[in-house]
Amino acid sequence: MSVRQQQDQDAQPLSIGQCAALATIIEATAPKPGNVHRGADFSDASYPDFVVAAVVTMPIFERAVDAPLGETILQAVDATRRAVRTNTNLGTILLIVPLAKVPRDKPLGPGVRDVLGQLSPADARDVYEAIRRAGPGGLGRVETADVHDEPPADLVAAMGLAAEHDMVARQYAENFQQVLGVVRPWLSEALAAGLSLRAAVVHVHLRLMSEYPDSLIARRLGIDVAHQAAGMAASVLAAGGPHDEAYHEALGDLDFWLRSDGHRRNPGTTADLIAAGLFAALRDGIIKAPLRLAE
Repeated sequence: MSVRQQQDQDAQPLSIGQCAALATIIEATAPKPGNVHRGADFSDASYPDFVVAAVVTMPIFERAVDAPLGETILQAVDATRRAVRTNTNLGTILLIVPLAKVPRDKPLGPGVRDVLGQLSPADARDVYEAIRRAGPGGLGRVETADVHDEPPADLVAAMGLAAEHDMVARQYAENFQQVLGVVRPWLSEALAAGLSLRAAVVHVHLRLMSEYPDSLIARRLGIDVAHQAAGMAASVLAAGGPHDEAYHEALGDLDFWLRSDGHRRNPGTTADLIAAGLFAALRDGIIKAPLRLAE
């Protein structure tokens, strides 16, 4: 291969499927407090489960732009269920599929607004079925638009009803404001400040937890516990920066506390938003190959 051919190959952007798979793997690899990563598994979910899920769903994300949103989400959930024994990625699928459906030549902000504006009753039916099949923890029941009931005709309206207590639903209701307007720019800022990709992911995860109490924790244990976790994340940030010993000591304390109740304090929704933000950053070239996770 000539130098010119190598340069042309290096200049090729990552495909949408590659962006989705890498976002999932990077999110799972970074040692975020309270989450599964290479050095910490749960009793019912391990780091390899997340990697396997990323691989088996990659071709489904690759086809997302030309397929219905609900069908794509249902296919991704089914592919995951065939490959691993537990729900590792429902929130990530729900968040990345609408972004993956945006044509590559269109900005994500207006593009995802168009995607959400064109959803059909069939999309709502398939999304509700996907959620039921994935069986996310702590789902419970609500009075309106409950996932166990007949699916609504308008998925975005149903997500709006859940937005106050579910950050994934809130993205559908608010055109992915936190993913595109918070997580993506925070990742860009952290990398521009010289942090490694791994350190940037952990730092943005802490910022997000501190400002948006994790809705999975709230669903399982109540909003007071979610606010307690948010306050502890804020304390880590107040202890110093990612290069300071006090920051890492406080981070270790937070990680221990989040894991000390089984994994019911797992800030899983925050992790889902991080994965979606990573997808957006990879898709838009904020994060480029070759990737280097380590310090």
